[in-house]
Amino acid sequence: KGAQASQICITYICEEDRYLAGTLGLSADQTSGNSLNMQDYQGVPSSFPASLAMQDNPAMPTSSGSKGNVKLCSQEEAQRIWKEKPAEIYPIMVKSGRTRLALIICNEEFDTLPRRTGAEVDITGMTMLLQNLGYSVDVRKNLMASEMTTELEAFANRQEHKTSDSTFLVFMSHGIREGICGKKYSEQVPDVLQLNVIFEMLNTRNCPSLKDKPKVIIIQACRGENHGVVWLKDSAGVSRNVSLPTTEEFEDDAVKKAHIEKDFIAFCSSTPDNVSWRHPTKGSVFIIRLIEHIQEYACSCDVEEIFRKVRLSFEQPSGRVQMPTTERVTLTRCFYLFPGH
Repeated sequence: KGAQASQICITYICEEDRYLAGTLGLSADQTSGNSLNMQDYQGVPSSFPASLAMQDNPAMPTSSGSKGNVKLCSQEEAQRIWKEKPAEIYPIMVKSGRTRLALIICNEEFDTLPRRTGAEVDITGMTMLLQNLGYSVDVRKNLMASEMTTELEAFANRQEHKTSDSTFLVFMSHGIREGICGKKYSEQVPDVLQLNVIFEMLNTRNCPSLKDKPKVIIIQACRGENHGVVWLKDSAGVSRNVSLPTTEEFEDDAVKKAHIEKDFIAFCSSTPDNVSWRHPTKGSVFIIRLIEHIQEYACSCDVEEIFRKVRLSFEQPSGRVQMPTTERVTLTRCFYLFPGH
């Protein structure tokens, strides 16, 4: 009984259920194990935490546009969003103590498949975007499926996830319906990363440090065999010549649904059985528009709403026909990036 018993109870709640602790306004002076101090991992306060006010960040531009800049979320806007639905937003950690990580795996060179010209542009764009959102970005290139699995396992075991509030994983490669092609893929060598491996590696059992935290998976790859004239595609099949009205040469990128667990969202560059286009010098159409929309709308929209806006931008076909799709969403709350906080 008394203060000691109350403190034990409060500490237990903080360790076992951060969201409940945040809702109740509880914090523990000491926590143990893999738990985070509640002053670092904000729960669900009635207003946007003052400790998460914007801080100067030379790597974070203050405007948006084609130069790779991200619009910052003002303190007033953050408080407005938080006040509208405080119990329905994923909490974010204090910038000074968090260690956000992101992983980009991009296969550009293959043993038998065509080179994915323009992939370096996608890597640069996504790296800059994620860094501007506060993530330390690891980039891995030209891997076999087994090597991609090894990288995923290592990423899932990173200690930084304990003091992170979210993660991004970006995959860019040739693809088939069964998954993402490794660098040795051919009809005789099924070097393919099954998509459910990605989600299994990051589920609660294999990556407890990301439990209850949003995990965003971006996939730029073909998912089918739609064909074009001088448009090259990132599927492993052979193209047939079909006339398509365009004045530019684009390439397309090909993937399949996968098992997904809680707090995941997967955004694929096209619907099943369709290709995804990539320009040899400008990069992938999907990646270009995704970057532009996050730059413009992350200051006021949650991730699912941003993805909807990306799909809207593809609504009117212009020769490069593809429709990105958000699949098997298991986010239980709104994931706001709050750029600048």
